[in-house]
Amino acid sequence: MALIKSISGIRGTIGGKPNDNLTPVDIVKFAAAYGSWILQEGHHTKIVIGRDGRISGEMVSNLVINTLLGLGLDVVDLGLSTTPTVEMAVKFEAAAGGIIITASHNPKEWNALKMLNNKGEFISGEEAEWILRAAENEDFKFAAVDKLGTYTKDDRLLQKHINAVVDYHLVDAISIKNKNFKIVIDAINSTGAIAVPALLKALGITEIVVLNEAINGDFAHNPEPLPLHLKDLSQAVITHQANLGIAVDPDVDRLCFVCEDGSMFGEEYTLVAVADYILSKTRGNSVSNMSSTKALKDITIKNGGEYFSSIVGEVNVVKKMKAVHAVIGGEGNGGIIVPDLHYGRDALIGIALFLTHLANSNKSIKQLRNTYPNYFISKNKIELPLGTNVNLIFDKIKEQYKNYPINTEDGLKIEFDNDWVHLRTSNTEPIIRIYAESNFEITANNIAKRLMQDIGKMM
Repeated sequence: MALIKSISGIRGTIGGKPNDNLTPVDIVKFAAAYGSWILQEGHHTKIVIGRDGRISGEMVSNLVINTLLGLGLDVVDLGLSTTPTVEMAVKFEAAAGGIIITASHNPKEWNALKMLNNKGEFISGEEAEWILRAAENEDFKFAAVDKLGTYTKDDRLLQKHINAVVDYHLVDAISIKNKNFKIVIDAINSTGAIAVPALLKALGITEIVVLNEAINGDFAHNPEPLPLHLKDLSQAVITHQANLGIAVDPDVDRLCFVCEDGSMFGEEYTLVAVADYILSKTRGNSVSNMSSTKALKDITIKNGGEYFSSIVGEVNVVKKMKAVHAVIGGEGNGGIIVPDLHYGRDALIGIALFLTHLANSNKSIKQLRNTYPNYFISKNKIELPLGTNVNLIFDKIKEQYKNYPINTEDGLKIEFDNDWVHLRTSNTEPIIRIYAESNFEITANNIAKRLMQDIGKMM
């Protein structure tokens, strides 16, 4: 069905033909190219590997591990883990890099290799290009039998990650414990079922209800944590009379909350709330991508900081955060990046900081949400038939809306007075994303609908 090669990793559907899908042949080829890049970088030879709970996870992991061993690299296997845990583990282990085996929010037929450098951060565009060329040319050399790598299984690093979160200087575990929160979690049949309850218990929370707890990769619903997929979580929060609900994606780098009445806190406002708390304690700047709510800018200015935007993609957000010395950043999809913990989206630190903020506010989660600007983002997507000329479509859109301010840094972002719409191709799926924001929900939906109709005609 699809094989997508980008700064977000090597991602595709399982099965089918090599070069068209993520087959064992492709997995070995790209793992070998990544391992060859590690070797030519001249760092030491330790690589950290972890995976989410997908059906194909163990198969893909075994292929990756054995390919790296065949190159003479030493592998530390975390087994079932989370994306931020693998990122932290690269630093804990002083490793040369890491690979996370996860397709994040994609459906169960997908999987991916997300590749890290020796800082536990996603590789750059230039580094990705080197790896893609090596894979295409099969430019790798395997080790002789007496120089094969070593294999170590280590499932303790998740707890080390949790300890680092609990010990973070702005996390107040005592205040959280004293609130006696009752929390419902949607673990979406993946490793959130291990990581999130373990974190909550470490924060002193004892009343925990877990939905979709079985780690079998047979996702109970579409794994992207959007409102239309979280109806069961909303109902469970009401049924159990819980203080809030928590939803993560399969690799636990995206995060959103449900209020006590079953309404959505809003994934865009995960970052807004955490940023509000951090910026109230540490003056500084913030960063989010161009598809994220303008509420973060409002909150940053209120707290005396300056807001900056980046093009979409975690590696791009991180690059901008470093450039402007941001103290908080992330993406409107519920991705929280706290740089003095690590430069990666991390739902676990997001949960701990949000609960600290909530506990210290002496408000319910619904009351806390009502303290923030009430903008609305309409999030939509159009699937792309094979061979679609997206550049031609965007050129026609640009011509049609030439009388409005247009930013072409990342797809097309068109400004309509106080409203905006952002059109861009995805790094992770064969789709065009259409996001629109306004002070009014109906206006945001109508802007997005109008652009979708324009694209449909041009396709």
